Amino acid sequence: MAGSGDLWARWGEWQRHDARGMKGGEALILELNRIVHSSGIVSPVTSRRGLTARLRYLDSPAGREALAEQGVSSRTMRSWTRGTAAPSPASRERIDAAYWWRRRENLIRSGWLVRHLDNDGRGRRMEIYPVDQSHVDSKYSRPLSDRSIMVRYIWPDLVSAWAARNATLVDEIWDDVITDLDSDYAAYAYVSAVGIGA
Repeated sequence: MAGSGDLWARWGEWQRHDARGMKGGEALILELNRIVHSSGIVSPVTSRRGLTARLRYLDSPAGREALAEQGVSSRTMRSWTRGTAAPSPASRERIDAAYWWRRRENLIRSGWLVRHLDNDGRGRRMEIYPVDQSHVDSKYSRPLSDRSIMVRYIWPDLVSAWAARNATLVDEIWDDVITDLDSDYAAYAYVSAVGIGA
């Protein structure tokens, strides 16, 4: 399978005329991050409820380890959970980062994310939004439309590559996704965004 850069060569250098977008693999990573964030605590860490919920979630050996990696000591966390001290804005950011790291790891470890995306083998509908050509001179633009496809089978490999932060493998998986479009699939090697119906 050719890399995304090789596929795009069939349309020329896509940014030459000010088309705007990103690799399809990058868009997939952003969309998986969005799905994880949409499944977590809704209240922001700046609110009392959001802060309390995050500290509760992190009240475990793995959670304390995630906080320690953000530079927060167990003693400091105890003072926050007891209410004897309040975290500073910078500390709230550390708590939020630790929470999302643990949330991501738990969704991966539990298999929830793969099961959710695989949807009992039915897969998920994926919306593909082509590069933004609004700044491209009309004589250089191409007639590209949003595409909608049902995607199956890739989810275990995609989540594994995303979990390992293996962008190269995510790019390869994206190439597999777009080959199901049609003969114009190379024009979707780069996109403005990807949406997963999950």
